[in-house]
Amino acid sequence: MVRDRYFWSVVGAGLLLGALGVLLAVWGNPENSGICVSCFIENSAGALGFHDNQRMQYLRPELIGFVLGSMASAMLFGEFRSRGGSAPLPRLFSGIFLIVGCGVFIGCPIKLFLRLTAGDLTAVAGVVGLVAGVWAGLKGLARGVELGPQAKETGGYLVPMLFLLLLAFLFLRPGFVLVSTQGSASQHAPAVIALGAGVLLGAVAQRTRFCITGSVRDTFLMGFRSPAPWGLLAFAAAAMAFNGATGRFNPGLYGQPGAHLDFLWSFLGMALVGWVSVIIGGCPFRQLIKAGEGDADAGLVVVGMFIGGAIVQSWGIAATSAGVPLAGKVAVLAGFSLLFAGSLLFRNRTA
Repeated sequence: MVRDRYFWSVVGAGLLLGALGVLLAVWGNPENSGICVSCFIENSAGALGFHDNQRMQYLRPELIGFVLGSMASAMLFGEFRSRGGSAPLPRLFSGIFLIVGCGVFIGCPIKLFLRLTAGDLTAVAGVVGLVAGVWAGLKGLARGVELGPQAKETGGYLVPMLFLLLLAFLFLRPGFVLVSTQGSASQHAPAVIALGAGVLLGAVAQRTRFCITGSVRDTFLMGFRSPAPWGLLAFAAAAMAFNGATGRFNPGLYGQPGAHLDFLWSFLGMALVGWVSVIIGGCPFRQLIKAGEGDADAGLVVVGMFIGGAIVQSWGIAATSAGVPLAGKVAVLAGFSLLFAGSLLFRNRTA
């Protein structure tokens, strides 16, 4: 395997994601949130006026870069294919509940490992939850749960076009685009640097198909014969090295930035994310990458994530350092209820 070019490209993608995940925080993003897809979506939804939390409003350039970098790479290498049509409404709701689970944990799977490699021991419950969720999702797939086949269509261009529009909003800054002057959304790396990092990571992720949840899934399926777990280890090693080198490694349970001590709900929030991710073929980061290469189904998940970003802030679902609110606990349980119901409805009984 070590002689395989693809193996080293995945390891390189992990190293790059881990390094930039820390460096973007060094350059201005919130602590332990150099890259956090769910946080960035909540910020961007606020910037577009979808919620009124004045501490969470900033059009994150990294998100735009992920999609446009993926699109550019897919077009350059002839891999852009417009396709979709597989269970649109379930995918839309999957996007919403991805952000619900992330909002209760406070972070996406990338931030989960960035927190852990910075010494945040509260993230351990989230890691266990993510692994359990991926395991549950794989059990569902093994029993025939599937959302149906895709078909060729033209809708795959719409989400990349939407992000091109967001790119114009980022630099022209029309009056309706809101910007926080306090709170976590007011902390950000310079826009050009953040956009460049996003484009680079989007292109690399499109070529390698690397993502955190996919690495956990492939470890279950193929063990260390797959390049994916080695990419995840490379990500963790790079993030830990850069956290240590920049003085950001602070091991402990208490006083960690962007964390709470409700371990059960951290476990359940990430379990929900892991389970949903397996069913729809990728975590929030992977959905953005797939949307950039013409997958309209992933694009609909992205739209659902923006709706989720608005809901978790407007309805008081998102957790804070004080803990998980009642609305967040109810939303996570609602997500699991829909997953159970969906697993029965979409089960192929001939499998």
